[in-house]
Formats: sequence, structure tokens, C-alpha cells
Amino acid sequence: MSTALLAGATLASAVLAIASALGLLAPGLLFVFKPLTTALILCHAARARAERPARRWVIAGLALSWCGDVALLWPQRGFLPGLVCFLLAHVAYLVAFTRPVRLAARPAPFIVYAAVAGGVLALLWPDVPAGLKPPVAVYVVFLAAMAAQAAVVWRTAADGGDRPAGGLAAGGALFVLSDALLATNRFQAALPWASLWILASYWAAQWCIASWGKPALRRS
Repeated sequence: MSTALLAGATLASAVLAIASALGLLAPGLLFVFKPLTTALILCHAARARAERPARRWVIAGLALSWCGDVALLWPQRGFLPGLVCFLLAHVAYLVAFTRPVRLAARPAPFIVYAAVAGGVLALLWPDVPAGLKPPVAVYVVFLAAMAAQAAVVWRTAADGGDRPAGGLAAGGALFVLSDALLATNRFQAALPWASLWILASYWAAQWCIASWGKPALRRS
């Protein structure tokens, strides 16, 4: 399957999943098209030109994300298992992004994402149930670290005259946005058309990460 065809299939599956989540189509279709969309993105990652160790970790991250997607099909019972799956996914992505560049080789992205994550967490913290506060805090740390390291890879690549990692940095930022929207919708106030914004930004993030290729960078 060509990349264009795979992208089209992923987009179509994502649209059907979002429409189902919004109640525009039969709710049961979400159980088909939500896992299918992430599975198609996983297929895209398997075709990317990233070096083999990094690609393996990205695929592992997407596989864990798929497990998280399935768990969150049951929003109440599946929230904590889904959170754990996505936490492990961010660990896998973080390992992948440290293959070409050492962790926090550029401190600026880590400072920026620490401020962003701290601000969002401070805003939502009073509304997070007590039993969920420890896992949510740990999750936010790894989410922010993943996004920051993606930006480090991008900046290191750009300084070397190679810019394909810009999409990777965008993926990290979109993941933070998606999870901030999800947490706001769950813990603070229902957002209008929440599934549209959360799932669209989430799958855009995963596609950007899965598309990462040519990480032929110097270790800094």
C-alpha cells in the first residue's frame, strides 16, 4: 500500500471514529474505527525510514497506544489501565528519541514544556480525584519529557542542516495539546465537540511521530 493510500485510509478511519464518538454515527462503530486508526498509523511507522533501534521503540509506543485506545473505549473502568498504557508509550517514545540525541541535550525545550505541563497540572489539580493524582502526575512528567525530547531532536537536526524532525516536534506538541484537552474535558468542564478536538489532535500527533525518518544525527 502506498503512503498516500495508507494516509487516506487512516484519515477515513479517523473521521468515522470521531463521527461515532460525537453520536453522528452508530456508537458501536467507535469500537471498530478507533483501534483501526491507530493500527493503520502503526503500519505507517513500520514503513518509516528511521534507524532500526529508534523505529522499534516508536512501533512499541504505538502498540502501547493501541492498547490504551482499547482501554479508553470504556472511559470509567478503562481510564487507569489506559493511562498506564500511554505512560509506557511515552517511555518507549522517549527511548526512541534518545537514540540519535542524548536526553535533554538542549535544555530549553525541557524548560518550556516543564512550564506548560506545570501550568496545566496546577489548573486541573484540584479537580483530579485523590486516587488518580499520583499516576496523573507521573504521566504528565513523562508526557512533557517526551515532547521536549522530540523538540531536542528537531533542533539538533536543524542545526546540522537536516530538517525532517520538525514533524516529530509537532507530534510531541500535539500530544500535549490532546492530553490537555482530554484532562480538561474529564476533570474540569465538558468541552463542546470534545471528541473532535481530542482525537484529531491525538491522531495527528501519532502520525507525525510515526512519520519520523532519517534520524542520522550526531550524539550531542
